[in-house]
Amino acid sequence: MDLDVSAVPYTVATGAPPSSDDVAEAIHVAYDRSLDLTDGAVADYIPELADTSPDLFGICVAEVDGTVQGVGDVDHPFTIQSISKAFVWALVCEEIGDEKLIDLIGVNNTGLAFDSVMSLELNDGHPMNPMGNAGALATTALVPGDSPDEQWEFIRKGLSRFAGKDLELDEAVYRSESASNQRNQGIARLLEGYGRIGSNPLDVVDVYTKQCSLLVTATDIAVMGATLADGGINPITGARVVSETVCHDTLAVLAASGLYQNSGEWLFRIGLPGKSGVTGGIVTIAPGKAGIATFSPRLDAAGNSVRGQRATAYLSRRLGFDLFASRPHNTSGKSPR
Repeated sequence: MDLDVSAVPYTVATGAPPSSDDVAEAIHVAYDRSLDLTDGAVADYIPELADTSPDLFGICVAEVDGTVQGVGDVDHPFTIQSISKAFVWALVCEEIGDEKLIDLIGVNNTGLAFDSVMSLELNDGHPMNPMGNAGALATTALVPGDSPDEQWEFIRKGLSRFAGKDLELDEAVYRSESASNQRNQGIARLLEGYGRIGSNPLDVVDVYTKQCSLLVTATDIAVMGATLADGGINPITGARVVSETVCHDTLAVLAASGLYQNSGEWLFRIGLPGKSGVTGGIVTIAPGKAGIATFSPRLDAAGNSVRGQRATAYLSRRLGFDLFASRPHNTSGKSPR
């Protein structure tokens, strides 16, 4: 689809960010409103994750001016898992451009589970959804590097730039996930068969497993989200990580597909792009304003944090983040024409 607007710059009109005092009050209220939720269960399909305490809970908001505020377990480390998909997609988009990614992978939500094989078969090997496992594996295969080690280092350094600190691999989770990722191996082989992966599919799965096993905290992913919110500039380090255009493209993909098969409902209720992971993290981006991170390991049937969803919904409404909320322009008492 050629809309002939690539040379037209974006006009940004996101409104003024809330005050830091409003943010501080809101995150404490969001925490208290969500703490009593005990629905959901900790992910156990990766054995190393099964012993995670279900009671962990933290909320962090990183604003584009560099202000970071949190409550609860915001410094508790967990593996980034599927949240990594968004940031690796952004890094690859920066390297090869959005048109090639759209052609090779796609930007549509399949409406199917994150590890669906059916979506590949139904679409002649086209992954369609870059935030599903098939699309994420195809994206990881496009990471620059002459070897899997070089590709892995590109990812690790890139995600570290997003976080504003050096991220490390959780070796125990990596080993556990490597021993139980047969489904991803099958998806990668199927992608190879359809010509969507040109390198060794098992090497791709290994690099992808490592990217999912990077250790982060809620504070880290809030800063990563704030980097996307601020046009690709990390608000802590001041360094440019990706371009403004790549931020736009990444947030558009997340709006469509960031919360698995519940992405439509998420966008309806929260009104912001976000990405979840099976360790209980959710990163949400309010463009021009902030990155919101929640961490709570109790997941619903779709793999999204139960407490995280409630807390983010409150913050989106309370702080004026919802992209679809508006008030009438006519406030003078005049009758509308």
